[in-house]
Amino acid sequence: MKEFNHAELYKLDGDVPLLRSIPYGVQHILAMFVANLAPIFIVAAAAGIDDATTGSLVQSAMLIAGIGTLIQLFPVWRLGSGLPIVMGISFTFVTVLCGVAATYGYNAAIGAIIVGGIIEGVLGLFAKYWRRIISPIVAAVVVTSIGFSLLNVGATSFGGGSGAPDFGSPTNIALGTIALVSCLAFQILAKGKTKQLSVLFGLVVGYVAALVMGAVDLSGFADAKPLALPQFMPFAPEFEPSAIIAVTLIFLVSATETIGDTSAISMVGLSRDVREKELSGSIACDGFVSSLSACFGCLPITSFSQNVGLVAMTKVVNRRAIATGAAIMIAAGFLPIIGVVFSSLPEAVLGGCTIMMFGNIIVSGFQMIARAGFTQRNILIAALSLSIGIGFTQVSDIFVLLPEMLQNVFADNCVAVVFLVAVVANLALPKTISIDGAELAGEAEQKRADAAADRADAAAEQAKHQGEDSSLCVKDASGDASRI
Repeated sequence: MKEFNHAELYKLDGDVPLLRSIPYGVQHILAMFVANLAPIFIVAAAAGIDDATTGSLVQSAMLIAGIGTLIQLFPVWRLGSGLPIVMGISFTFVTVLCGVAATYGYNAAIGAIIVGGIIEGVLGLFAKYWRRIISPIVAAVVVTSIGFSLLNVGATSFGGGSGAPDFGSPTNIALGTIALVSCLAFQILAKGKTKQLSVLFGLVVGYVAALVMGAVDLSGFADAKPLALPQFMPFAPEFEPSAIIAVTLIFLVSATETIGDTSAISMVGLSRDVREKELSGSIACDGFVSSLSACFGCLPITSFSQNVGLVAMTKVVNRRAIATGAAIMIAAGFLPIIGVVFSSLPEAVLGGCTIMMFGNIIVSGFQMIARAGFTQRNILIAALSLSIGIGFTQVSDIFVLLPEMLQNVFADNCVAVVFLVAVVANLALPKTISIDGAELAGEAEQKRADAAADRADAAAEQAKHQGEDSSLCVKDASGDASRI
Protein backbone atom coordinates (compact mmCIF):
# COMPACT_ATOMS: atom_id res chain seq x y z
CA MET A 1 0.00 0.00 0.00
CA LYS A 2 1.31 3.43 -0.96
CA GLU A 3 2.37 5.48 2.05
CA PHE A 4 0.27 8.61 2.57
CA ASN A 5 2.10 11.91 2.30
CA HIS A 6 0.55 14.37 4.77
CA ALA A 7 1.86 17.27 2.70
CA GLU A 8 -0.96 16.54 0.22
CA LEU A 9 -3.46 17.86 2.78
CA TYR A 10 -1.91 21.31 2.47
CA LYS A 11 -2.33 21.41 -1.32
CA LEU A 12 -5.55 22.54 -2.97
CA ASP A 13 -5.62 19.52 -5.29
CA GLY A 14 -3.44 17.13 -3.30
CA ASP A 15 -3.93 13.36 -3.68
CA VAL A 16 -5.65 12.44 -0.40
CA PRO A 17 -7.28 8.98 -0.01
CA LEU A 18 -10.96 8.93 0.96
CA LEU A 19 -10.46 7.40 4.40
CA ARG A 20 -7.82 10.00 5.21
CA SER A 21 -10.14 12.78 4.03
CA ILE A 22 -13.14 11.93 6.21
CA PRO A 23 -11.82 13.20 9.59
CA TYR A 24 -10.99 16.59 8.08
CA GLY A 25 -14.39 16.83 6.41
CA VAL A 26 -16.16 15.93 9.66
CA GLN A 27 -14.11 18.57 11.46
CA HIS A 28 -15.51 21.26 9.16
CA ILE A 29 -19.07 19.97 9.68
CA LEU A 30 -18.72 20.16 13.45
CA ALA A 31 -17.36 23.71 13.20
CA MET A 32 -20.47 24.96 11.39
CA PHE A 33 -23.22 22.43 12.17
CA VAL A 34 -25.06 24.37 14.87
CA ALA A 35 -24.66 27.77 13.19
CA ASN A 36 -26.04 26.24 9.99
CA LEU A 37 -29.27 25.16 11.69
CA ALA A 38 -29.89 27.82 14.34
CA PRO A 39 -31.23 30.50 11.94
CA ILE A 40 -33.93 28.07 10.79
CA PHE A 41 -35.36 27.71 14.29
CA ILE A 42 -35.25 31.44 15.02
CA VAL A 43 -37.04 32.50 11.82
CA ALA A 44 -39.46 29.55 11.93
CA ALA A 45 -40.47 30.54 15.47
CA ALA A 46 -41.06 34.14 14.35
CA ALA A 47 -43.18 32.88 11.44
CA GLY A 48 -45.20 30.50 13.64
CA ILE A 49 -44.15 27.39 11.70
CA ASP A 50 -44.95 24.07 13.42
CA ASP A 51 -42.25 21.65 14.62
CA ALA A 52 -42.84 19.05 11.90
CA THR A 53 -42.35 21.60 9.12
CA THR A 54 -39.34 23.08 10.92
CA GLY A 55 -37.81 19.60 11.01
CA SER A 56 -38.17 19.28 7.23
CA LEU A 57 -36.54 22.70 6.81
CA VAL A 58 -33.58 21.43 8.84
CA GLN A 59 -33.20 18.60 6.31
CA SER A 60 -33.20 21.15 3.50
CA ALA A 61 -30.62 23.29 5.32
CA MET A 62 -28.16 20.39 5.49
CA LEU A 63 -28.76 19.45 1.86
CA ILE A 64 -28.29 23.02 0.59
CA ALA A 65 -25.19 23.58 2.73
CA GLY A 66 -23.61 20.48 1.21
CA ILE A 67 -24.54 21.45 -2.36
CA GLY A 68 -23.30 25.02 -1.90
CA THR A 69 -19.99 23.82 -0.46
CA LEU A 70 -19.44 21.38 -3.34
CA ILE A 71 -20.08 24.14 -5.89
CA GLN A 72 -17.59 26.41 -4.10
CA LEU A 73 -14.99 23.62 -4.10
CA PHE A 74 -15.58 22.45 -7.68
CA PRO A 75 -17.06 25.33 -9.72
CA VAL A 76 -19.85 24.80 -12.23
CA TRP A 77 -19.52 27.24 -15.14
CA ARG A 78 -18.82 30.59 -13.41
CA LEU A 79 -20.41 29.57 -10.12
CA GLY A 80 -17.98 28.78 -7.32
CA SER A 81 -14.51 29.91 -6.36
CA GLY A 82 -12.55 26.66 -6.42
CA LEU A 83 -11.34 27.52 -2.89
CA PRO A 84 -11.86 25.55 0.36
CA ILE A 85 -14.95 27.55 1.39
CA VAL A 86 -17.72 25.95 3.45
CA MET A 87 -21.25 27.29 2.93
CA GLY A 88 -24.16 27.30 5.35
CA ILE A 89 -27.38 29.07 6.34
CA SER A 90 -26.62 32.70 7.09
CA PHE A 91 -27.26 34.53 10.38
CA THR A 92 -27.00 37.80 8.44
CA PHE A 93 -30.62 37.49 7.29
CA VAL A 94 -32.17 36.47 10.61
CA THR A 95 -33.30 39.91 11.77
CA VAL A 96 -34.81 41.04 8.46
CA LEU A 97 -36.47 37.67 7.74
CA CYS A 98 -38.01 37.56 11.22
CA GLY A 99 -39.56 40.94 10.46
CA VAL A 100 -40.71 39.96 6.97
CA ALA A 101 -42.14 36.63 8.16
CA ALA A 102 -43.99 38.27 11.05
CA THR A 103 -45.39 41.07 8.84
CA TYR A 104 -46.08 39.42 5.48
CA GLY A 105 -45.78 35.70 6.21
CA TYR A 106 -43.12 33.11 5.46
CA ASN A 107 -44.23 32.80 1.83
CA ALA A 108 -43.27 36.44 1.24
CA ALA A 109 -39.88 35.74 2.82
CA ILE A 110 -39.34 32.86 0.38
CA GLY A 111 -40.27 35.05 -2.61
CA ALA A 112 -37.90 37.79 -1.45
CA ILE A 113 -35.05 35.29 -1.05
CA ILE A 114 -35.56 33.94 -4.58
CA VAL A 115 -35.44 37.43 -6.12
CA GLY A 116 -32.65 38.73 -3.89
CA GLY A 117 -30.52 35.65 -4.51
CA ILE A 118 -30.80 36.03 -8.28
CA ILE A 119 -29.82 39.71 -8.02
CA GLU A 120 -26.76 38.89 -5.89
CA GLY A 121 -25.82 36.06 -8.25
CA VAL A 122 -25.95 38.32 -11.31
CA LEU A 123 -23.97 41.02 -9.49
CA GLY A 124 -21.42 38.38 -8.57
CA LEU A 125 -20.82 37.57 -12.22
CA PHE A 126 -19.86 41.22 -12.75
CA ALA A 127 -18.14 41.77 -9.40
CA LYS A 128 -15.00 43.29 -10.92
CA TYR A 129 -16.98 46.39 -11.89
CA TRP A 130 -18.33 47.24 -8.44
CA ARG A 131 -16.57 45.41 -5.64
CA ARG A 132 -14.14 48.24 -4.93
CA ILE A 133 -16.92 50.34 -3.44
CA ILE A 134 -17.02 47.77 -0.62
CA SER A 135 -13.91 48.99 1.16
CA PRO A 136 -12.58 47.23 4.30
CA ILE A 137 -14.16 49.83 6.58
CA VAL A 138 -17.59 49.35 4.95
CA ALA A 139 -17.37 45.59 5.44
CA ALA A 140 -16.21 46.11 9.04
CA VAL A 141 -19.10 48.34 10.13
CA VAL A 142 -21.61 46.07 8.41
CA VAL A 143 -20.34 43.02 10.32
CA THR A 144 -20.45 45.03 13.55
CA SER A 145 -24.06 46.06 12.90
CA ILE A 146 -25.05 42.45 12.18
CA GLY A 147 -23.80 41.48 15.63
CA PHE A 148 -25.73 44.31 17.30
CA SER A 149 -28.91 43.47 15.38
CA LEU A 150 -28.77 39.85 16.57
CA LEU A 151 -28.39 40.59 20.29
CA ASN A 152 -32.13 41.13 20.65
CA VAL A 153 -32.75 37.85 18.81
CA GLY A 154 -30.44 35.96 21.16
CA ALA A 155 -31.98 37.54 24.25
CA THR A 156 -35.51 36.71 23.04
CA SER A 157 -34.54 33.07 22.52
CA PHE A 158 -32.87 33.02 25.95
CA GLY A 159 -36.19 33.97 27.55
CA GLY A 160 -38.07 31.20 25.74
CA GLY A 161 -38.84 32.66 22.32
CA SER A 162 -41.04 35.42 20.95
CA GLY A 163 -44.66 35.04 22.09
CA ALA A 164 -43.91 32.12 24.41
CA PRO A 165 -46.52 31.94 27.21
CA ASP A 166 -43.79 31.06 29.71
CA PHE A 167 -41.35 33.73 28.47
CA GLY A 168 -38.82 34.60 31.16
CA SER A 169 -39.92 31.72 33.40
CA PRO A 170 -37.44 30.20 35.88
CA THR A 171 -37.18 27.09 33.70
CA ASN A 172 -36.25 29.06 30.58
CA ILE A 173 -33.75 31.28 32.40
CA ALA A 174 -32.18 28.21 34.03
CA LEU A 175 -31.86 26.36 30.70
CA GLY A 176 -30.40 29.40 28.95
CA THR A 177 -27.91 29.91 31.76
CA ILE A 178 -26.86 26.24 31.80
CA ALA A 179 -26.25 26.32 28.03
CA LEU A 180 -24.34 29.61 28.20
CA VAL A 181 -22.13 28.53 31.12
CA SER A 182 -21.43 25.21 29.37
CA CYS A 183 -20.30 27.04 26.23
CA LEU A 184 -18.07 29.36 28.25
CA ALA A 185 -16.54 26.52 30.29
CA PHE A 186 -15.75 24.49 27.17
CA GLN A 187 -14.29 27.54 25.44
CA ILE A 188 -12.01 28.21 28.43
CA LEU A 189 -10.97 24.64 29.26
CA ALA A 190 -10.74 23.03 25.82
CA LYS A 191 -7.49 23.19 23.89
CA GLY A 192 -6.58 23.75 20.25
CA LYS A 193 -9.10 23.06 17.53
CA THR A 194 -11.63 21.49 19.93
CA LYS A 195 -12.62 25.01 21.04
CA GLN A 196 -14.58 25.17 17.78
CA LEU A 197 -17.10 22.76 19.33
CA SER A 198 -18.07 24.94 22.31
CA VAL A 199 -21.55 25.75 20.95
CA LEU A 200 -22.24 22.10 20.13
CA PHE A 201 -21.16 21.14 23.66
CA GLY A 202 -23.47 23.78 25.14
CA LEU A 203 -26.39 22.47 23.08
CA VAL A 204 -25.79 18.88 24.23
CA VAL A 205 -25.54 19.85 27.91
CA GLY A 206 -28.55 22.15 27.62
CA TYR A 207 -30.58 19.47 25.85
CA VAL A 208 -29.79 16.90 28.56
CA ALA A 209 -30.75 19.43 31.24
CA ALA A 210 -34.02 20.12 29.40
CA LEU A 211 -34.77 16.39 29.26
CA VAL A 212 -34.20 16.09 33.00
CA MET A 213 -36.45 19.11 33.65
CA GLY A 214 -39.18 17.75 31.34
CA ALA A 215 -38.91 20.71 28.97
CA VAL A 216 -38.45 18.70 25.74
CA ASP A 217 -41.40 17.88 23.49
CA LEU A 218 -40.82 14.25 22.40
CA SER A 219 -44.02 13.87 20.36
CA GLY A 220 -42.23 14.38 17.05
CA PHE A 221 -40.11 11.25 17.46
CA ALA A 222 -43.10 8.92 17.12
CA ASP A 223 -43.73 9.91 13.50
CA ALA A 224 -40.09 10.30 12.42
CA LYS A 225 -39.21 8.32 9.30
CA PRO A 226 -35.79 6.67 8.88
CA LEU A 227 -35.35 8.25 5.43
CA ALA A 228 -37.17 11.03 3.58
CA LEU A 229 -36.59 13.33 0.62
CA PRO A 230 -36.38 17.07 1.35
CA GLN A 231 -39.52 18.82 0.11
CA PHE A 232 -39.27 20.94 -3.02
CA MET A 233 -41.37 24.13 -2.91
CA PRO A 234 -43.07 23.47 0.44
CA PHE A 235 -44.06 27.16 0.48
CA ALA A 236 -45.55 28.93 -2.53
CA PRO A 237 -43.49 32.12 -2.97
CA GLU A 238 -45.20 35.49 -2.68
CA PHE A 239 -43.55 38.61 -4.06
CA GLU A 240 -44.08 41.58 -1.75
CA PRO A 241 -42.11 44.66 -2.98
CA SER A 242 -41.16 45.91 0.51
CA ALA A 243 -39.93 42.47 1.52
CA ILE A 244 -37.93 42.10 -1.71
CA ILE A 245 -36.18 45.46 -1.26
CA ALA A 246 -35.35 44.74 2.39
CA VAL A 247 -33.99 41.26 1.72
CA THR A 248 -32.08 42.34 -1.41
CA LEU A 249 -30.25 45.00 0.61
CA ILE A 250 -29.14 42.30 3.04
CA PHE A 251 -28.00 40.18 0.09
CA LEU A 252 -25.64 43.05 -0.75
CA VAL A 253 -24.45 42.93 2.85
CA SER A 254 -23.96 39.17 2.51
CA ALA A 255 -21.87 39.80 -0.60
CA THR A 256 -19.51 41.98 1.44
CA GLU A 257 -19.10 39.14 3.95
CA THR A 258 -18.39 36.71 1.13
CA ILE A 259 -15.76 39.07 -0.29
CA GLY A 260 -14.08 39.14 3.12
CA ASP A 261 -14.20 35.38 3.68
CA THR A 262 -13.01 34.55 0.16
CA SER A 263 -10.12 37.01 0.42
CA ALA A 264 -9.22 35.66 3.86
CA ILE A 265 -9.27 31.99 2.82
CA SER A 266 -6.96 32.75 -0.09
CA MET A 267 -4.53 34.60 2.15
CA VAL A 268 -4.47 32.29 5.20
CA GLY A 269 -4.81 29.03 3.27
CA LEU A 270 -2.86 29.64 0.07
CA SER A 271 -0.67 32.62 1.10
CA ARG A 272 -1.71 34.71 -1.89
CA ASP A 273 -4.20 37.40 -2.85
CA VAL A 274 -7.59 36.28 -4.08
CA ARG A 275 -8.10 36.26 -7.85
CA GLU A 276 -10.88 38.18 -9.58
CA LYS A 277 -12.40 35.00 -11.01
CA GLU A 278 -12.47 33.33 -7.58
CA LEU A 279 -14.15 36.31 -5.96
CA SER A 280 -16.74 36.61 -8.71
CA GLY A 281 -17.56 32.90 -8.60
CA SER A 282 -17.84 32.92 -4.81
CA ILE A 283 -20.41 35.76 -4.79
CA ALA A 284 -22.36 34.22 -7.68
CA CYS A 285 -22.53 30.90 -5.82
CA ASP A 286 -23.70 32.75 -2.70
CA GLY A 287 -26.60 34.31 -4.60
CA PHE A 288 -27.84 31.61 -6.96
CA VAL A 289 -27.61 28.79 -4.41
CA SER A 290 -29.54 30.98 -1.95
CA SER A 291 -32.35 31.15 -4.52
CA LEU A 292 -32.19 27.36 -4.81
CA SER A 293 -32.34 27.16 -1.02
CA ALA A 294 -35.59 29.14 -1.03
CA CYS A 295 -37.07 26.62 -3.46
CA PHE A 296 -36.65 24.06 -0.66
CA GLY A 297 -38.29 26.46 1.80
CA CYS A 298 -34.97 27.35 3.36
CA LEU A 299 -33.04 30.54 4.18
CA PRO A 300 -30.13 32.06 2.20
CA ILE A 301 -26.66 30.59 2.52
CA THR A 302 -23.27 32.25 2.72
CA SER A 303 -19.63 31.46 3.41
CA PHE A 304 -18.89 30.52 7.02
CA SER A 305 -16.21 32.55 8.78
CA GLN A 306 -15.66 29.90 11.47
CA ASN A 307 -14.49 27.50 8.78
CA VAL A 308 -12.11 30.16 7.48
CA GLY A 309 -10.73 30.25 11.01
CA LEU A 310 -10.38 26.47 10.99
CA VAL A 311 -8.37 26.60 7.76
CA ALA A 312 -6.20 29.34 9.24
CA MET A 313 -5.51 27.13 12.26
CA THR A 314 -4.95 23.76 10.54
CA LYS A 315 -3.73 24.95 7.10
CA VAL A 316 -5.65 22.03 5.54
CA VAL A 317 -6.93 23.37 2.21
CA ASN A 318 -7.37 20.13 0.27
CA ARG A 319 -10.62 20.27 -1.68
CA ARG A 320 -11.18 16.51 -1.58
CA ALA A 321 -10.88 16.44 2.21
CA ILE A 322 -13.41 19.23 2.67
CA ALA A 323 -15.69 17.72 0.01
CA THR A 324 -16.17 14.63 2.20
CA GLY A 325 -17.76 16.92 4.78
CA ALA A 326 -20.07 18.36 2.11
CA ALA A 327 -21.06 14.83 1.04
CA ILE A 328 -21.88 13.91 4.65
CA MET A 329 -24.06 17.03 4.94
CA ILE A 330 -25.96 16.07 1.79
CA ALA A 331 -26.49 12.54 3.14
CA ALA A 332 -27.73 13.97 6.46
CA GLY A 333 -30.32 15.92 4.48
CA PHE A 334 -32.14 12.64 3.89
CA LEU A 335 -32.31 11.74 7.61
CA PRO A 336 -35.43 13.29 9.20
CA ILE A 337 -34.40 12.21 12.71
CA ILE A 338 -31.75 14.96 12.80
CA GLY A 339 -34.40 17.58 12.13
CA VAL A 340 -36.70 16.08 14.77
CA VAL A 341 -33.97 16.18 17.42
CA PHE A 342 -33.13 19.81 16.74
CA SER A 343 -36.74 20.95 16.39
CA SER A 344 -37.46 19.50 19.85
CA LEU A 345 -34.69 21.66 21.34
CA PRO A 346 -36.10 24.28 23.77
CA GLU A 347 -35.49 27.76 22.41
CA ALA A 348 -33.97 28.88 25.72
CA VAL A 349 -31.10 26.42 25.18
CA LEU A 350 -30.56 27.78 21.69
CA GLY A 351 -30.54 31.33 23.07
CA GLY A 352 -27.97 30.45 25.72
CA CYS A 353 -25.62 29.10 23.07
CA THR A 354 -26.15 31.73 20.38
CA ILE A 355 -26.06 34.91 22.45
CA MET A 356 -22.32 34.45 22.95
CA MET A 357 -21.95 33.70 19.24
CA PHE A 358 -23.67 36.99 18.40
CA GLY A 359 -21.34 38.83 20.77
CA ASN A 360 -18.40 37.28 18.93
CA ILE A 361 -19.73 38.78 15.69
CA ILE A 362 -19.56 42.25 17.26
CA VAL A 363 -15.99 41.66 18.44
CA SER A 364 -15.05 40.42 14.96
CA GLY A 365 -16.44 43.66 13.56
CA PHE A 366 -14.32 45.70 15.98
CA GLN A 367 -11.25 43.71 14.93
CA MET A 368 -12.03 44.40 11.27
CA ILE A 369 -12.38 48.12 12.01
CA ALA A 370 -8.97 48.05 13.71
CA ARG A 371 -7.42 46.27 10.71
CA ALA A 372 -8.94 48.85 8.36
CA GLY A 373 -7.09 51.50 10.35
CA PHE A 374 -8.16 54.35 12.64
CA THR A 375 -7.71 57.10 10.08
CA GLN A 376 -9.93 60.15 10.32
CA ARG A 377 -11.83 59.02 7.21
CA ASN A 378 -12.48 55.52 8.56
CA ILE A 379 -13.51 56.88 11.96
CA LEU A 380 -16.03 59.20 10.28
CA ILE A 381 -17.51 56.38 8.18
CA ALA A 382 -17.78 54.02 11.16
CA ALA A 383 -19.18 56.61 13.57
CA LEU A 384 -21.69 58.01 11.08
CA SER A 385 -23.01 54.70 9.78
CA LEU A 386 -23.25 52.96 13.17
CA SER A 387 -24.82 55.92 14.98
CA ILE A 388 -27.44 56.51 12.27
CA GLY A 389 -28.07 52.83 11.53
CA ILE A 390 -28.38 51.62 15.11
CA GLY A 391 -29.66 54.88 16.62
CA PHE A 392 -32.41 55.70 14.12
CA THR A 393 -33.82 52.16 14.10
CA GLN A 394 -34.21 52.34 17.89
CA VAL A 395 -36.67 55.20 17.25
CA SER A 396 -38.43 53.86 14.16
CA ASP A 397 -40.92 56.78 14.03
CA ILE A 398 -38.08 58.92 12.68
CA PHE A 399 -38.71 57.30 9.28
CA VAL A 400 -42.32 58.53 9.19
CA LEU A 401 -41.66 60.93 6.29
CA LEU A 402 -40.55 58.07 4.01
CA PRO A 403 -43.04 56.22 1.79
CA GLU A 404 -44.60 53.27 3.60
CA MET A 405 -42.66 50.76 1.50
CA LEU A 406 -39.32 52.31 2.52
CA GLN A 407 -40.47 52.54 6.14
CA ASN A 408 -41.03 48.79 6.05
CA VAL A 409 -37.52 48.33 4.64
CA PHE A 410 -35.54 50.56 7.01
CA ALA A 411 -37.50 51.21 10.22
CA ASP A 412 -36.43 48.01 11.98
CA ASN A 413 -33.47 47.00 9.83
CA CYS A 414 -30.31 48.57 11.25
CA VAL A 415 -28.03 46.46 9.02
CA ALA A 416 -29.58 47.87 5.84
CA VAL A 417 -29.31 51.45 7.14
CA VAL A 418 -25.70 50.98 8.27
CA PHE A 419 -24.81 49.45 4.90
CA LEU A 420 -26.35 52.29 2.87
CA VAL A 421 -24.86 55.07 5.01
CA ALA A 422 -21.42 53.41 4.99
CA VAL A 423 -21.41 52.97 1.20
CA VAL A 424 -22.59 56.55 0.56
CA ALA A 425 -20.06 57.97 3.03
CA ASN A 426 -17.28 55.86 1.50
CA LEU A 427 -18.11 57.24 -1.96
CA ALA A 428 -18.74 60.84 -0.87
CA LEU A 429 -15.94 61.56 1.58
CA PRO A 430 -12.61 62.72 0.11
CA LYS A 431 -9.88 60.11 0.09
CA THR A 432 -7.63 62.30 2.23
CA ILE A 433 -8.94 64.07 5.32
CA SER A 434 -6.96 66.18 7.79
CA ILE A 435 -5.50 64.08 10.52
CA ASP A 436 -7.42 63.76 13.77
CA GLY A 437 -6.29 64.86 17.20
CA ALA A 438 -4.89 61.48 18.14
CA GLU A 439 -2.78 61.35 15.01
CA LEU A 440 -1.68 64.98 15.51
CA ALA A 441 -0.66 64.11 19.03
CA GLY A 442 1.20 61.10 17.73
CA GLU A 443 2.91 63.22 15.08
CA ALA A 444 3.88 65.85 17.68
CA GLU A 445 5.22 63.12 19.93
CA GLN A 446 7.22 61.72 17.05
CA LYS A 447 8.64 65.19 16.27
CA ARG A 448 9.63 65.62 19.91
CA ALA A 449 11.28 62.22 19.88
CA ASP A 450 13.13 63.06 16.67
CA ALA A 451 14.26 66.40 18.13
CA ALA A 452 15.47 64.67 21.27
CA ALA A 453 17.35 62.14 19.16
CA ASP A 454 18.93 64.97 17.16
CA ARG A 455 20.01 66.69 20.37
CA ALA A 456 21.46 63.45 21.66
CA ASP A 457 23.37 62.93 18.41
CA ALA A 458 24.67 66.50 18.55
CA ALA A 459 25.78 66.05 22.15
CA ALA A 460 27.49 62.79 21.29
CA GLU A 461 29.23 64.42 18.33
CA GLN A 462 30.34 67.31 20.53
CA ALA A 463 31.63 64.92 23.17
CA LYS A 464 33.47 63.04 20.46
CA HIS A 465 35.18 66.21 19.27
CA GLN A 466 36.01 67.17 22.83
CA GLY A 467 37.48 63.73 23.35
CA GLU A 468 39.57 64.09 20.22
CA ASP A 469 40.77 67.53 21.38
CA SER A 470 41.68 66.10 24.78
CA SER A 471 43.51 63.26 23.11
CA LEU A 472 45.49 65.72 21.00
CA CYS A 473 46.35 67.69 24.11
CA VAL A 474 47.58 64.54 25.82
CA LYS A 475 49.62 63.65 22.77
CA ASP A 476 51.06 67.14 22.65
CA ALA A 477 51.86 67.00 26.33
CA SER A 478 53.47 63.62 25.90
CA GLY A 479 55.51 64.95 23.02
CA ASP A 480 56.63 67.91 25.05
CA ALA A 481 57.56 65.65 27.96
CA SER A 482 59.58 63.36 25.73
CA ARG A 483 61.41 66.28 24.28
CA ILE A 484 62.28 67.42 27.78
